[in-house]
Amino acid sequence: MARGDGRLTHDLEHGDDSAPKDECGVFGVWAPGDEVAKLTYFGLYALQHRGQEAAGIAVSDGAAVTVFKDLGLVAQVFDEPTLAPLTGHLAIGHARYSTTGSPTWENAQPTLRSTSTGTTIALGHNGNLTNTAELAAECASLGIDTEGTTSDTALVTALLTSYPDESVEAASLRVLPRLRGAFSFVFMDDNTLYAARDAAGVRPLVLGRLERGWVVASETAALDTVGASTVREVEPGELIAIDEHGLRSARFANPEPKGCLFEYVYLARPDSTISGRGIYSTRVDIGRNLAREYPAEADLVIPVPESGVPAAIGYADESGIPFGLGFTKNSYVGRTFIQPSQTLRQVGIQLKLNPIRDKVRGKRIVVVDDSIVRGNTQRAQVRMLREAGAVEVHVRISSPPVKWPCFYGIDFATKAELIADNLDIEGIRRSIGADSLGYVSLEGLVSATEQPATRLCQACFNGEYPIGLPEGDVIGKHLLEGLDRRSGTDAGDTVAKEDASA
Repeated sequence: MARGDGRLTHDLEHGDDSAPKDECGVFGVWAPGDEVAKLTYFGLYALQHRGQEAAGIAVSDGAAVTVFKDLGLVAQVFDEPTLAPLTGHLAIGHARYSTTGSPTWENAQPTLRSTSTGTTIALGHNGNLTNTAELAAECASLGIDTEGTTSDTALVTALLTSYPDESVEAASLRVLPRLRGAFSFVFMDDNTLYAARDAAGVRPLVLGRLERGWVVASETAALDTVGASTVREVEPGELIAIDEHGLRSARFANPEPKGCLFEYVYLARPDSTISGRGIYSTRVDIGRNLAREYPAEADLVIPVPESGVPAAIGYADESGIPFGLGFTKNSYVGRTFIQPSQTLRQVGIQLKLNPIRDKVRGKRIVVVDDSIVRGNTQRAQVRMLREAGAVEVHVRISSPPVKWPCFYGIDFATKAELIADNLDIEGIRRSIGADSLGYVSLEGLVSATEQPATRLCQACFNGEYPIGLPEGDVIGKHLLEGLDRRSGTDAGDTVAKEDASA
């Protein structure tokens, strides 16, 4: 039974279009006797940074699967009255930022679908598939109706229910090897919690233990929040099943690890751990490497909150320049439904971030940020600091230039919109108005992760995509909105076109 009472009808404002968009957060729990819906709510709350467009929870009591989902933040979608009916021993949850399919209620997750024999599957997905057009064509050939949704997640859910005479576990082992791209899934039927991760392990997924149950989540920070101890990562190419008989593991693909390098820079929470490496420590070390590679004569190092803080601490520590807070961030600004007019554009920017004048006036400032996508954010930051009295503004970035779009679950700008694709570093410096500009090298970033470069996806920095991309235009966020489901071919001019090889 799917529920979506009281849908939010506002168009969600994506905030600053210059920033990389987060992807999705997934959470699952099997815990008889516990309040699994509330555990999932708090788990999603801990993963809110990964997706702010929609949130949903599916719960099973052993007899039926119930889903409640809506557009908005976790705390906007759920409250005590909405959580109260969601009772059972098993739940999954999802916080969405759309990477395939528009941010509509129909595309909110978990998706829900039943087989002809009555088995119900709910599924949440973090990542992005690259053979979506092929999967849509397969669904069409099988006579599966997927109208009304335009997400790759809905296609996977449909295919999992296309084997009514087999168990969900068996069906998964048929479907998962046919998927291409990046995926970290949590899914469930009436009695079993499942988790699966693509063979490259691009997106994180971890397994945790409760006193009387199990948890899977996108990040270890969510395990900490619900009181679960971290057991291990879900391995690339692994399917996990958890039910009353315990935990089972099966391998559906040979692992070829290529974890996302940008998780270390921006996406993951600083209190999370990936591949045994703490994100906070990684970011501090990135800042230290940045200071060695691009020193500056300055009076103060300031971060762009919040993601720039650890790298700025590392930069200050290595350089010997004092660290301080030069910006204040409005913690209550998430997604606003009121968009400022062009004449009020500066108001919209300073609503989120404003300089501390007494701190920056008369000083030479090093400002540390995580990335530059289009350059709009940094241009505004430099201008605000100068207006606040800074005599010099030196911008330092804790990632290399982003030159390539991501097709594995991060909604960057298209290649043509990326400022580093059009300008060299000096051109970018002039564009944002900084006195100097320095990016950490790719080698400096990789070394801070303490992972071998061969185990990391670096595609947005070097254009080397570890998972093959389809030829032509059969890829993009709005692919299924312009695809003829009968043939899997372009039915019009609405397919998003992003050239990954230009």
